[in-house]
Amino acid sequence: MGTEALLRAAGVGSGDEVVVPAYGSAAVAEAVVSVGAMPVFADIDPATYCLSVDAVDAVRTERTAAVVAVRRFGNQAAMPQMHALGQRHGMLVLEEGEQGASYDDVARRRTHAAYLTARLNGVHTPVGGESHSYQQYVVRVPGNGRPDRDAFARVLRAKGVDCRVPVKTPLHRTPQFWRDVDLPETERAADETLALPVDAWLSRRDLQRIVSACNALGGLLQPAF
Repeated sequence: MGTEALLRAAGVGSGDEVVVPAYGSAAVAEAVVSVGAMPVFADIDPATYCLSVDAVDAVRTERTAAVVAVRRFGNQAAMPQMHALGQRHGMLVLEEGEQGASYDDVARRRTHAAYLTARLNGVHTPVGGESHSYQQYVVRVPGNGRPDRDAFARVLRAKGVDCRVPVKTPLHRTPQFWRDVDLPETERAADETLALPVDAWLSRRDLQRIVSACNALGGLLQPAF
């Protein structure tokens, strides 16, 4: 059952607020609008890119009926703490998943991620964990007011590395869902993140090429002050 159906089944509707992430696709926010409720954006945890429990607590009001946490890049929000928050304040807590993968594919991606993390420099590698499935291998290219991430990505693509910006514009900065809210971690992630290839089918040579291309670009980066 999808998010919209679950919200409807729980009686969430007009006059209710539902806390959702602004970092990601619009599907969850659109599901909230479809049931007549108001999406409220909360900030993310900078390590997992998923909703921060503290940020959800900070934006909830007496009209908050539900929270929809979304798995991002193979990461999961702190769901036990999220459920505890929901129980304390009478909020429905839902989790939107990502497309599944076979055990072998996940194991292979984790092996590839470990290889990249051990060898990359000049970028901030993802914070791993036992539950991280590496749906995407997302690094941060730190900037200091210049489009360092975008310049980095252009050069990588020219070297044959199929990288991409995972979230170009947070939802609260789009015309459809514009909100005058302060989500610093969300905006920082949108400015700095870059997804590198970590697919199960990649060869060791492919991974070596990614590392070589990235590490050769260290000179493009300047420390942020």
